[in-house]
Amino acid sequence: MIEWVFMMKELHNKIKIHAEKEHFSGMVMVKRDDESLFESGFGYADRSEGRENTPGTRFGIASGCKLFTAVAICQLIERGMMSFHTPLKECIGIPFPHFDENVTIHHLLTHTSGIPDYFDEELMDDFEDLWKDTPMYLMSKGEDFLPFFQDAHMKFSPGERFHYNNAGYIILGLMIENLSEMTVQDYIQKHIFAPADMDASGYFRLDCLPENTAYGYIDEADHSWRTNMYSIPIQGGADGGAYVTGPDMLSFWEALLTNKLLNEDSTKLISEPHVRVKDGVNYGYGMWLNLPYKHHIMGYDPGVSFHSAYYPKENIKTVILSNKSSGAFGVSKLIESYFSK
Repeated sequence: MIEWVFMMKELHNKIKIHAEKEHFSGMVMVKRDDESLFESGFGYADRSEGRENTPGTRFGIASGCKLFTAVAICQLIERGMMSFHTPLKECIGIPFPHFDENVTIHHLLTHTSGIPDYFDEELMDDFEDLWKDTPMYLMSKGEDFLPFFQDAHMKFSPGERFHYNNAGYIILGLMIENLSEMTVQDYIQKHIFAPADMDASGYFRLDCLPENTAYGYIDEADHSWRTNMYSIPIQGGADGGAYVTGPDMLSFWEALLTNKLLNEDSTKLISEPHVRVKDGVNYGYGMWLNLPYKHHIMGYDPGVSFHSAYYPKENIKTVILSNKSSGAFGVSKLIESYFSK
């Protein structure tokens, strides 16, 4: 016990030193069982007004919310509306003229579908380039993304390999809307955020953010900065863009792990390795797996960096939220270095 207390004090100091040195802006939470081990905000949610980040600040999490979409799909499968092996064409009436007819929900969930993406990281470096011809303020629904990839050709055959794909999750969101007759944002709010007690979380529009929300910041090479207002879609959806607080993200993990969101079989299935990404890294449904020691999610956008993990052996959960384009990964690795694999 004394050794553990000493280790936690050392970790506190290391995180604070690292945050100051790296100019980390955001919020960090670490919880073991029911005990909070670390909880602190750093930097500013609003630089102009000097409003500081706190444990109650809402942050964007970019692709971190793909896990919410995966849980929603699993809920609909539990209700018998489809299966993991149901072909894409049977779940949605939108035509994709060049897509392989063998693409299934499983393929979309695991980034193995081979369909074209609207932002292909193998071909594009800058997410902001997407909005040069299509204003980001028009991107508030899944349908708005279809012109980017609907008529494009397959990259590879379904199931051939892993290739991270945002468009697949856009399509999963459209399936959720088609089957539930709700917007994907409303469905997740009602069937995931509410039962998980994520009362502060939501898919907020950038032009009407609620109080206590962090603006995303992009730091330029000349030391100037700007917000990410014109750098990401105006409202998040199935592939990314939700806002959460640290406590809400911990509540999500606890709800998922105690079968409040899915039944026991589905909860196990979502965190099983379905495809190998690279040595030591697999992908489940909406989450990354470094087995046997870590389940985690992450998200990066201009003005957003996010990591959150569950370490089964120690029953430790971590949440690192940042309103800058980088920073969460470094804090995550620092924390991880204190726990054995």
